[in-house]
Amino acid sequence: AMRLRLAGAVLLAAAAYYVYLPLPSGVSEPWKLMLLDALFRSFMRAVSGGEMLAPGPTVNVTDSTLGGVPTRVFQPNGESRLRRGVIYFHGGGWALASGKMRSYDLLCRKMAEDLDAVIMSVDYRLAPEAVFPDQYHDAVAASRVFLSAELLQQYGIDPERLCVSGDSAGGNLAAAVAQELSLDNSLQVKFKAQALIYPVLQALDFHTPSYQQNQAVPILYRPYMARFWLQYLGADSSLEPVLLVNNHSALDERAISAATRSNLNWTALLPAERKKNFKPVVKEKGSPGVVGAVPGLIDVRAAPLLAEQEVLRKTPKAYVMTCEFDVLRDDGLMYGRRLRDAGVEVTSDHYEDGFHGCMVFANLPMMSSVGQRSMRNYIRWLDQNL
Repeated sequence: AMRLRLAGAVLLAAAAYYVYLPLPSGVSEPWKLMLLDALFRSFMRAVSGGEMLAPGPTVNVTDSTLGGVPTRVFQPNGESRLRRGVIYFHGGGWALASGKMRSYDLLCRKMAEDLDAVIMSVDYRLAPEAVFPDQYHDAVAASRVFLSAELLQQYGIDPERLCVSGDSAGGNLAAAVAQELSLDNSLQVKFKAQALIYPVLQALDFHTPSYQQNQAVPILYRPYMARFWLQYLGADSSLEPVLLVNNHSALDERAISAATRSNLNWTALLPAERKKNFKPVVKEKGSPGVVGAVPGLIDVRAAPLLAEQEVLRKTPKAYVMTCEFDVLRDDGLMYGRRLRDAGVEVTSDHYEDGFHGCMVFANLPMMSSVGQRSMRNYIRWLDQNL
């Protein structure tokens, strides 16, 4: 019995050591975030597959395809009338997760139910088997079919009430789709809204204030994000240290124009309360040639924050969610500011106690308080703006 107790104590201490992290004060429910981080680190080591869930009493769930891309469709049951429609792209660094995972399945069911809307959750191809622009092409192809008269008629969707949305890497795809399709004058139907949840939007500056402040805050550590970007862009993983010190975007990299640099100049785009006392990291000399080898770094289809103002001006009204304890916070804040400067109506929804990925963890077993709040507000915005 003594041996068992001792073994139990050792195991408990080992588990606590693995789970415990020093976290900044102000983060919502720190122990839940520590546990989530431990699970996410395990997930990064062994990625699990998707889940199939049975239809609920109020929402009919079917698996289909949109433009050849696997898609899960959530349709409210009940009397048929024209409904709102949302096309959704899941997060996961363009490499992980699926719309069939429990967390995304539950989110889309709730959206369908609360909004009385048809939700289409797209399973675009994932890295490393697929790399940019494959994920982008899947997102655009699915969105074109989503906007087609045939599909809208088939599912009874109102062509005047359509939104493109996604979280994290899915927010990146949603922003890129909103830009691309707003420029296409051949389309009869356009999106009315874009809803971006803690989106990742650029890979030239890994030293924005939020990257500096949150580089070691779970669940999205700064090196993870550099790794996801390199994998997405089909680049050599040995470039990770170059990206992490901003050597790829030093001033001797001629491929990056002054206009491109100004589109992500956080010293001009962020409010003082987010800049705090952080200093920009802009090297005089770095590793010229990286952008030539990895052109996706300055391709607006991969990095929507780099788009010019005349492109942004044509995109639909926007909702941008950001979280204080997230390396990607400033990507979203800068994009919201640039959209607003271009004349787009923008709702910025910032969570002072939020962390990356929180909205997807609004359900059991995590039941994150900030996750529930953010999901409620996201759905409320869609209800009021779609």
